[in-house]
Amino acid sequence: MSGPRVALLGMILESNRFAKPAGRSDFDSLTWLEGEALMAGTRRAAPSLATEFAAFVAAMDATGPWQSVPCLLAASHPAGPVERAVFEEVIERNTRLLREAGPVDAVYICNHGAMVAEHEDDPDGALIARVRQVVGPNIPIVVTLDLHGNISPRMVSESDLIVGYRTNPHVDMRERGEEAAFSLRRILAGMARPEAVLVKPPIAPASVTLLTAEHPYGTLIDLGQRLQAEASGAILNVSVFGNFIFADVPDNGLSIVVTARDDRSIAERVAAQIARLAWDIRGGFDRTLTSVGQAVRLAQGDRPVIFSDAGDNPGGGGSGRTTELLAALCNAGCEGVLYGSFADPQLAAEAHERGVGKTFMARFNRARAMEPWEKWDEPFEAEAEVVALHDGDVIGERGMTAGRQLHLGPSAALRIGGVTVIVISDRTQTADPVFFTMMGFDPGSARAIVVKSRGHFRAGFDHWFSPEQVYEIDTGGLTSPVLSRWPLNRVPRPSYPLDSDTVWDI
Repeated sequence: MSGPRVALLGMILESNRFAKPAGRSDFDSLTWLEGEALMAGTRRAAPSLATEFAAFVAAMDATGPWQSVPCLLAASHPAGPVERAVFEEVIERNTRLLREAGPVDAVYICNHGAMVAEHEDDPDGALIARVRQVVGPNIPIVVTLDLHGNISPRMVSESDLIVGYRTNPHVDMRERGEEAAFSLRRILAGMARPEAVLVKPPIAPASVTLLTAEHPYGTLIDLGQRLQAEASGAILNVSVFGNFIFADVPDNGLSIVVTARDDRSIAERVAAQIARLAWDIRGGFDRTLTSVGQAVRLAQGDRPVIFSDAGDNPGGGGSGRTTELLAALCNAGCEGVLYGSFADPQLAAEAHERGVGKTFMARFNRARAMEPWEKWDEPFEAEAEVVALHDGDVIGERGMTAGRQLHLGPSAALRIGGVTVIVISDRTQTADPVFFTMMGFDPGSARAIVVKSRGHFRAGFDHWFSPEQVYEIDTGGLTSPVLSRWPLNRVPRPSYPLDSDTVWDI
């Protein structure tokens, strides 16, 4: 086969500094694929690996001859800092496979952008830099990242193009993978070497303020796309990264990355214009949450509502095991509530052993340990009926996981009075209605739904709930967006809104 030889690799992890470290088993449970196994996983009808990675490959397939050089793609659900040995193993495997493959014409790296390692605050940048050392200064490197990335100067300088998501909830991963492939084709066809500019105003917001359909973040995204269009092809990409505050690294903060086709001055002007607007509208990066008590009252009202258990989002490193809101709803005798999903493999296994129709004393967090990241995982006991069981192998229906294979592990639906709890074995945020429909429940018939998800559930459940019916609940946990509760020691200071008197002038 003719065409350019393109190496494919990546390491996907969103790291919460305060969560349990990510070990090899965390990657094995989601994605650890190399060589031909990686290509086979990419071309499945319903891939379980990163959507943008599969889209990049499909776009390259559709746009002409090429030769894939698959290295290693490793991915974990959001967790704490990756263990040093695991990170070094990924580096070693990828650099060795690159060297063994011989000369390549380009490299595609699929990362998240907010990874932290036990020994390194910028492992995303370190990985890109190590790849650059292997392939040399003249080989194009294109990178896709989540818009919650913490962008370092090294990440920008060691790559040729960074393409960030534009939507939160994330529903454009396919388009961003395709964009990376199309841009790489242009670079390989002889386009001048791209020129990238990074500007970082001192704004480090919590993720609850980073919805792209709302002001202020959506306003910045929209401005970037308008300025790119007005540049008439001179700008290759505009990406506005909101940051992931719980990584707690020196590169936290809003990041504007503008890549010009060849004229750096155009990228500088566009980046500066977006940064100035970000600073002018920074007050929008504050948000007031709904109390647990108010949530209980809303659940007892006449209008259907959906709650984000904001303090315990597995999609941000949360344990998926806090019981504060669950206990409040059960103790108040709320009716018609669907609660998803509680990550407790022991409880799920016991429900499977007992069987549908059986009643037992359900013990949530029976195996509670005393690690720092588990202090919010309070035990809770209640008499429960097993109303449904599932093996947890499903395909996503809506939102960010639509069409993607999910492996939730043995799962059960437990009814506690008027509250039905979905218990899963693999810690995953409830961003898709399939968590309920797989058990036979209709989200549209619930009086209230609780999801352990920060914002991605909005795209999964918008068929039933308008934005006015969505509430973010002020619960405790590893992802509580009340930033004053966290010892953020590495985030640049002063940064707004952590420091309300921050002064900045570009």
